[in-house]
Amino acid sequence: MRAFTYERAGSPQEAAAKAKRTPGAKFIAGGTNLLDLMKLEIESPQHLIDVNGLGLDRIERTADGGLRIGALVRNTALAADLNVRRDYGVLSRALLAGASGQLRNKATTAGNLLQRTRCPYFYDTNQPCNKRSPGSGCSAIGGVTRQLGVVGVSDACIATHPSDMAVAMRALDAKVDTVNAEGKSRSIPISELHRLPFSSPHIDTTLASGEFITSVTLPKPVGGKQIYRKVRDRASYAFALVSVAAIVRPDGGGRFTVGGVAPKPWRVEKAEAELGKGPKAFVNALLADAKPTKDNAFKIALVERTVAAVMNEARQK
Repeated sequence: MRAFTYERAGSPQEAAAKAKRTPGAKFIAGGTNLLDLMKLEIESPQHLIDVNGLGLDRIERTADGGLRIGALVRNTALAADLNVRRDYGVLSRALLAGASGQLRNKATTAGNLLQRTRCPYFYDTNQPCNKRSPGSGCSAIGGVTRQLGVVGVSDACIATHPSDMAVAMRALDAKVDTVNAEGKSRSIPISELHRLPFSSPHIDTTLASGEFITSVTLPKPVGGKQIYRKVRDRASYAFALVSVAAIVRPDGGGRFTVGGVAPKPWRVEKAEAELGKGPKAFVNALLADAKPTKDNAFKIALVERTVAAVMNEARQK
């Protein structure tokens, strides 16, 4: 790990301002992803801004009946919150499907959304990787791609986004609330937070330089049966080959978001109109632009089977 400087921020705006004016700065809260990347010298921030003391660790009702989740709410607390368990069950289930209890105790809401890919070529600093070193090439293309993306990928990068929580948040139509160095706030639909890896695969999100996440807002509960199903190579502590976050209405329609297949949680609203025709028709529309490799082509069939299993579970009383 390389040397770095460190300071604590006194407010969200101050944190954003410090990050914007300090080249190579990074925010740190739980550090469950960043510290690993620093040890491997994948990330080498010159300056760390500790944001743990900003009071952004509360879960509160909004005026319209939704829920505002502070950026620093730990994953364990979010999964256990009574309002989340009652009204946003898919989110609680997704959080409990990810990582270990120890990691959930440290990992934050904002950090979970911003975690970087677990592509093995990204983590191997001996291999070229456009996400780690722009312009160096993508070793995954032509390599071992079983775990990697089948849709939303490009000739520059085929990595997937690893978050379980983000998949559930996308099904819930969450919004990400931020503040910048000038104190200006904005609300970003989660569908627009993560970028696809076209010409700039090293840029994961649409956040501006120094922009700081303060909270995530969920709309008022939509009802329906909420299910999170994760398919992985081992029963626990593994990232998804395929995951499905679903909010299923009594008529069989609803919202379906898929994880493990793309650089962002993958939801195509117009494809949800095909749910009434069955899993195959829906997945054909959802993954219409898929570009699988020989190693991960099985994911398309796996998505269809997982969606079918979720639909069947939703029909059970």
